[in-house]
Amino acid sequence: MEHRIKEEGKFKYIETQGEGPNLLLLHGLFGALSNFEGIIEHFKKTHNVVVPILPIFELPIRKVSVTGLVDYVVDFVNYKAYEKVNVLGNSLGGHISLLYALAQPDKISSIILTGSSGLFESAMGTSFPKRGDYDFIKTKTEATFYRPEVATKELVDEVFDIVNDRNKAIRVIATAKSAVRHNLGDKLHQIEAPTLLVWGRQDNITPAFVGEKFHELIENSRLIFLEECGHAPMMEHPEVFNKHLEDFLAEVAAKESA
Repeated sequence: MEHRIKEEGKFKYIETQGEGPNLLLLHGLFGALSNFEGIIEHFKKTHNVVVPILPIFELPIRKVSVTGLVDYVVDFVNYKAYEKVNVLGNSLGGHISLLYALAQPDKISSIILTGSSGLFESAMGTSFPKRGDYDFIKTKTEATFYRPEVATKELVDEVFDIVNDRNKAIRVIATAKSAVRHNLGDKLHQIEAPTLLVWGRQDNITPAFVGEKFHELIENSRLIFLEECGHAPMMEHPEVFNKHLEDFLAEVAAKESA
């Protein structure tokens, strides 16, 4: 996958400029464009797929927080003058999606959450990964998935680079702590947009009961479990994930045009 990253002002992003509705993808703490490769390729012509690169490592340290990232997304959507977006988030990206939807409900066509934080997450265990220990990082990254081989060397190298860069590591920890503080349990009843929840049955970071709790608290939601699947369903089962997403987006578009 080669998509040119555009740089305009403070924003870095990719945009497919497909003919259909906007599909805004928000990555997680250790996320990369490669995480969304299957979605981008599948929807690039039928939707305007947009992936802003969240400034987790660029924000001033005093602004490093979930709310700082939400403010960035608000500014980005306003800058691009999108009337409405279907917002999809994995892990921390799901958390940001929900906070954005709560802050800008008129901008939301639908919400898609997969392995989202916001209620409960078991991040990287009780301590931050050991710096310099590649095998440890490799094992932790593999544990994100049901099938360890999904954790490619490229992905492990990206996580290893973050952990071993002191500036990046500090920001990851600060963002993760901010996410834990911003529990959304008492706010999810305010979400009115149609919401699709796609969860890996074997997700050990945001376990299955988290998906069930989101489903309980978000009234207009649908929950789908994927078997033999961990924390990133769009990476482990891209074809099944994309089929569910395609059906859901078609329903949303049909209701909006009715």
